[in-house]
Amino acid sequence: MSETLLKVENLEVYYGVIRALKGISFEVKKGEIVSLIGANGAGKTTTLHTITGLIRPKNGSVFYKGKDITKTPAHKIVSEGLVHVPEGRRIFQSLSVYDNLLMGAYTRKDKSGIEETMQEVFRDFPRLEERKKQLAGTLSGGEQQMLAMGRALLADPELIVLDEPSMGLSPLLVSEIFEIVKSFKEAGKTVLLVEQNAKKAMSISDRVYVLETGSITMSGDASELINDPSIKKAYLGEA
Repeated sequence: MSETLLKVENLEVYYGVIRALKGISFEVKKGEIVSLIGANGAGKTTTLHTITGLIRPKNGSVFYKGKDITKTPAHKIVSEGLVHVPEGRRIFQSLSVYDNLLMGAYTRKDKSGIEETMQEVFRDFPRLEERKKQLAGTLSGGEQQMLAMGRALLADPELIVLDEPSMGLSPLLVSEIFEIVKSFKEAGKTVLLVEQNAKKAMSISDRVYVLETGSITMSGDASELINDPSIKKAYLGEA
């Protein structure tokens, strides 16, 4: 049985008087791809922001590698090996592709290791190498998403948290992005994925949690849930 890398216990988050997360609990084991699916406003992004230290919960705990990181600042969480690729990519538009990638390694001190990771990223994302001197703001949406994912890899993470990586991309690019997510697992990384494209997300995931208005309502193996009638109707557009 593989070890639990991330454990979320009874997480409650409020925005003013609105209870955005209603005491959710879930876990991600080492080497898994786990998807969190749900409608807009279900609390998926809030969950990721709380895990990665951008939001403080009112109650509950987040454990990473057995250590309580609930109150750890976001930049320290990165140096622990947990990296967040946010919704909307958040790249530095006025910096070159190369400098954007380098920003991902800001917590690392091993120069030779950074260079080695850079070469691995260029091997995985040849388009980024072709455009490494280009300003990031001039890239297409798909290339910007690849850059955001490549930048995360420069931190040498164990766990990559991805928020809506396929948003706004063409179907062809969506398939390419999901192949890249699968390659993260093959390279020994663990992935927590939030994704509107539930069918694609479930097709590459080991396990799935369904979030509805701040509560987890279903969970299980992706291969089983993808055939569940209520999931098909609510998230896969199938009757």
